[in-house]
Amino acid sequence: MPLLALTGGIASGKSTVAAMLRDRGAVVVDADAIVREVQSPGSPVLDAIAREFGAEVIAPDGNLDRQALGARVFGHPERLAALNALVHPAVREESERRFRAALGADPAAVVVYDVPLLAEARGGDAWDLVVVAHAPADLRVRRLVENRGMSESDARARIGSQASDEERLALADVVIDTATELDDTRRQVDDLWERVAPAR
Repeated sequence: MPLLALTGGIASGKSTVAAMLRDRGAVVVDADAIVREVQSPGSPVLDAIAREFGAEVIAPDGNLDRQALGARVFGHPERLAALNALVHPAVREESERRFRAALGADPAAVVVYDVPLLAEARGGDAWDLVVVAHAPADLRVRRLVENRGMSESDARARIGSQASDEERLALADVVIDTATELDDTRRQVDDLWERVAPAR
């Protein structure tokens, strides 16, 4: 079972690459979905977040108020580190359970861990390949402004809060250039798939 880590900064096209790999038969394990799950109402992680950051980060419906929490941690490295210390161990445990389940269901499966914070949290793990979806920061700013309605300053702040392009690229075994046309990205994904997919 090849185990690939797929990462990329915000608006890098990582989710597009993940979808293309899923279309080709990969089992995609989505770190963001796991984060939402381990922070669901009633979870030990959500209770710990409320204790650490205050009841105001819990919305009236019992879910995490991501905006309120973000306002407390963005731009405050020590608070972000405290949050990560609460969330990352639970995400690691659940992701590894899903890797084992995929292997149990199909020993030849290609498993892709779609993980934005690889460089920040799991860069040293034993991946068969690290794949980085990459586009220059200025293009990613433009995508955030045009596609997600962010102001340019907010977009730059979000990009600045993540690992640098250099840190991510230093981990890469394969770089998928997402600054080009979609068909070109698709061709790069086809090349990767040819490399990792077992003969059936």
